[in-house]
Amino acid sequence: MKKIILFTTIFAAILSMGFAKAKKTDKTSIAVFVPGIIDDSPVYNMLVQGVKAAVEEKNQNLSKKEKVNLFIMEAGTNQAEWGAKITALCAEQKYDVIISSNPSLPDLVEPILKSFPKQKFILMDATKEGNQNIHTICYNQYEQSYLTGYIGGLMSKSHKLALIAAQEYPVMNNIILPYFEKGAKAANADSTVDFRIVGNWYDATKGAEIADAVAKKGVDVILPICGGASQGVITSAVNNGIYVTWFDDNGFAKAPGTIISSSVMKQKEMSYNVTKEFIEGNTPWGTAKMVGIKEGFVDFVQDDPNYIKAVPADIREKMKNLLDDIRSGKTEIK
Repeated sequence: MKKIILFTTIFAAILSMGFAKAKKTDKTSIAVFVPGIIDDSPVYNMLVQGVKAAVEEKNQNLSKKEKVNLFIMEAGTNQAEWGAKITALCAEQKYDVIISSNPSLPDLVEPILKSFPKQKFILMDATKEGNQNIHTICYNQYEQSYLTGYIGGLMSKSHKLALIAAQEYPVMNNIILPYFEKGAKAANADSTVDFRIVGNWYDATKGAEIADAVAKKGVDVILPICGGASQGVITSAVNNGIYVTWFDDNGFAKAPGTIISSSVMKQKEMSYNVTKEFIEGNTPWGTAKMVGIKEGFVDFVQDDPNYIKAVPADIREKMKNLLDDIRSGKTEIK
């Protein structure tokens, strides 16, 4: 990580010298930084669609010279390249804001801001408070993680679950992992969670190897949060006859009968909201916002035919009751 930051800093210095005072115009310009491949990620697809919708809505009533500019950078899954690519965007000095989504981005962006102190970032699915150049929105991953762990604990026969993550970061270590375990133990007090790291967001082969390894130890429910590597986890789960709980979008169609749950976040709606808020000059810089089930930005899919087919009625009833209690405020996940 230190090597990445050092490279980024050097690259930033070079770019800031070479491209200083570039092409900023009076028109509002927005860049979307996609830390992955749009077509491979429903979450990033929703990010792009939401920003586009807000920009197109604004541009409907503007003349050509007034229209908001929108540029989308698809950065790919190699996280080692993200810092340099964000730096290149900043060095152009023409984007009023860079909008993106990934829990790892605040730590990546802050060193870059030392070279580009006027650049603004809106980062979703991330948390960072107190930096006046950054506004973050985090989906309530206490609720998402607890719900996912709860159904995992209800469905597990061995009471052994696993969480396979791309990497460690504060939200993973302080929220997702402990609340996934907390939900599993609420379903069955004997539940345990084996935590494993892939080391990147794309290596499906390694994801499958790790899933195979935990399956051999008796794990029968896995939560993958590792980007493209999740496909390897799904393949392994199908081959080993175990279950997968899914995070962030409706994943049932990826492996009917293997995927037993999908906790979803309304990324398109939030992307639209934050973009519109920025265009109107109302972004609360320096703040970190969290939205969840009560606000309508986190949900648990209950009407998918593959959910109804894979999960027994008594367990679906328990999940419905828990969701209703969270939504009404009767139960608070904390």
